Amino acid sequence: MMGPTAELHVHIEGTLEPDLLVRLARRNGIDLPTYDVDELRATYAFTRLQDFLDVYEANTAVLRTDEDFAELGEMYFRRAAAAGVVRAEVFFDPQAHVRRGVPIEAVVEGLGAAVDAARSRGMSADLILCFLRDLGPEAAMEVFEAALPLRDRFIGVGLDSTEVGYPPSLFRDVYARAAAEGLHRVAHAGEEGGPDYVWEALDVLGVERIDHGNRALEDPALVARLRDEGVALTVCPLSNLALRTAPPELSAHPLPVMLEEGLLVSIHSDDPAYFGGYVDDNLQQVRDALQLDDETMRRLAENSFVSSFAPRAQVDGWIAQVRTGAVG
Repeated sequence: MMGPTAELHVHIEGTLEPDLLVRLARRNGIDLPTYDVDELRATYAFTRLQDFLDVYEANTAVLRTDEDFAELGEMYFRRAAAAGVVRAEVFFDPQAHVRRGVPIEAVVEGLGAAVDAARSRGMSADLILCFLRDLGPEAAMEVFEAALPLRDRFIGVGLDSTEVGYPPSLFRDVYARAAAEGLHRVAHAGEEGGPDYVWEALDVLGVERIDHGNRALEDPALVARLRDEGVALTVCPLSNLALRTAPPELSAHPLPVMLEEGLLVSIHSDDPAYFGGYVDDNLQQVRDALQLDDETMRRLAENSFVSSFAPRAQVDGWIAQVRTGAVG
């Protein structure tokens, strides 16, 4: 197990491992191309973001009931705890389910039960409701309004799915509503889309954190702003490799440049069932490939806590553990 860390960029639907996929498909009477776990995992080879999203969307069809969502969440939180995660801020995509006829209450209450169980075991955990940008701003507002009666179950909103062609500015109104509700705001930007998407996320949506943000490095003025304002970037190295949004070798990943530029960058898993590893796998492989020393690993862990939406007293306590503990 690695030292304590926060996981701030993980999609709960992206933790659907093939064995659970098969079990839920059989329970809910849903046909799969194959029920062989190894054959299913072999299909998780992608050349671009859309290839992944197609498989991801098809697999989410097995999630039907609050029990399904609770089981999915429970598996993630237990695996995260084994990876050293003490704070988890977990994305979920309600639109992926309600458009299949699943009640939003089943999604939120099922995941909420898993959050409660994780908390009972000592983990700090919360949910962030994400909008699927390719469904457009009107659909985002519709699902946001449907979720408001369940407001106590999530702490923020995010923006994910296909990036190019769906700039952050399209979602100005729903983010303004979220801000008025006192919710935290994050957004995927600068993964496929260029630096202009990051600017928009900051200036139009008022986000507090950028998910991915790799392409911000193409704009020196943007890099300076991110550094000066202490805007967090949640970077997912194994995801970048799988989706070819970074150089094909982990040893060429831009993480060291981000650190040298003084950016508040931390490491996360994104969709670990599909991209070859959970947060501990990401940290270990990055450490090995980039030959990072203990101090850099501690810095990444500290950054994850500073970037979180946890209370400051908790953050300070976790940072103290990082500074006094061994690095895995």
